[in-house]
Amino acid sequence: MVTVAHYLVLAAVLFSVSVAGIFINRRNVIVLLMCIELMLLAVNFNFIAFSRLLGDTLGQVFVFFILTVAAAEAAIGLAILVVLFRNTRSINVDDMDTLKG
Repeated sequence: MVTVAHYLVLAAVLFSVSVAGIFINRRNVIVLLMCIELMLLAVNFNFIAFSRLLGDTLGQVFVFFILTVAAAEAAIGLAILVVLFRNTRSINVDDMDTLKG
């Protein structure tokens, strides 16, 4: 039987991996965006776990809103990535200083 504790442990592991990914790899924009998406996924696991525990669908409604924000964040992040690559021919985070102005 899968309990709420199992979901919470999975969410904690996903969140920890994403935080480690952000701190370990600060150079690649694609990896940073993937780690942010992984953080949002961990939060969604928590919302769904507690929603099932309490028998309320409000947590699942919040998940839909978070998924909408995550999709918008991914689209904007990809647009910034395309502009960065067109200007610098690199996806290095340190090259984003050249976009000022």
